[in-house]
Amino acid sequence: MALNLLLLLAAASTASSLQSGPHPLRRRTNQPKAIHRLRGGHSTGGADWRFFVAGSISAALSHGYTTPIDVIKTRMQTKPELYNGSAILALRMIVESDGALFLLQGLVPTLIGYGLEGALKFGSYEMLKPLFAQLTRSAFFNCILASCVAGAIAAVVLCPAEEVRIRMVDDPDYAPSAAAALRRISREKGGAFGSLGGFPAMAAKQVPYTMGKQVSFDFLCTLAVDLLRRSGVPVALAGRLAPMLAALPAAVLAAVLSHPGDVLLTEFYKGGSGGEESSSLLESLRSVVRKRGVGGLLVGLQARLVHVIGIIWVQLIIYDSIKQGLGLPATGH
Repeated sequence: MALNLLLLLAAASTASSLQSGPHPLRRRTNQPKAIHRLRGGHSTGGADWRFFVAGSISAALSHGYTTPIDVIKTRMQTKPELYNGSAILALRMIVESDGALFLLQGLVPTLIGYGLEGALKFGSYEMLKPLFAQLTRSAFFNCILASCVAGAIAAVVLCPAEEVRIRMVDDPDYAPSAAAALRRISREKGGAFGSLGGFPAMAAKQVPYTMGKQVSFDFLCTLAVDLLRRSGVPVALAGRLAPMLAALPAAVLAAVLSHPGDVLLTEFYKGGSGGEESSSLLESLRSVVRKRGVGGLLVGLQARLVHVIGIIWVQLIIYDSIKQGLGLPATGH
C-alpha cells in the first residue's frame, strides 16, 4: 500500500512535468489547478523562522505525549525475556518495580532531542525546497531530495538524544538526569561526538521516515484541498480539513518506509550477545537477516504503525495549525 501510494505521487508529478513540453507556460492555463500545484506551486517553502518554530513545537509535543509507550517499547526490546512479548505485562511490571512516574523516564531528552530534530527537519526541508526546485523537471523528486538532506540533518541531532533516552530507560540507575547521562556517555565513548557512531543506523531510519512524512503530506494536502474546493467546501474550511485528511496516509507511509531502518537501529544499539553495540550498519543488517531472514526487517511493523500514526498524525496537524497561527499559509495552498 505504501509503495503504491509513493509510486502514484511520483507518477502524477512526473506525468504533469512531461506534459508541459519545452514551453510549460503556454499550456499552464489549460491544465487543472491541482496539476499545476503538484508541479511545485503547492508550497514553495523558504528560509523562514516560522517553519523551524512550528516544527520544533509539533515534534516535541507529539513525541513527548507518547513517552510512556516508548518506555514500554524500549524495555521490551532491551529485556525481552522478562515480558514474553506482552505490552500489558511490561506495563504492569514496570509500574510495580519502578513506579508509575518511571513511564515518563527519558521525557527530558525526548522533548529536547525531538524539539531540535523537528525544527531542523521541518525547517530544513522547507528551506531546501526552493533551492532544489530546478534540479529536475519533477517537483516530486526535487522534494524527495530535499527531504533526504533534511532527514540526514535531523539524524545527527537525534543520535545523542536517543542514546540518552535508551540508556536511562534500560537502566534506571545509569544516571540521575539526562545531562548526567550525556556526560557519562561522552566519558565512556571518548568525547562529545561519541554518539555519532550511530549516525548510519539513525539515518537509515530517519531519511526514509522524513521522505515519507514530509513529501507525502505536502502533495496529499494539495490534492485534498483541490478535491474539497471542487466539492464546494469554502477555502478556509478546506485549509483546516486537508491536513487532517492528509496526515493519516502520510503517517502510514512514513512508518512503512522507515521500519526496516528502525529494526536496524534497534539491532545496532542492542548489539550482539555480549550487549555491545554493533560496529556498523552492515553488521546489524547481517545480524537481522541471519537470525530472522529478510522478513526480519518487517518484524514489529503492526505495533510500530500504531505508535508512529499516534505521533505523526497529531504532529502534522499541530504543525500546520501553528504554521497558520504564525501567518504562513496552510499546507496545500
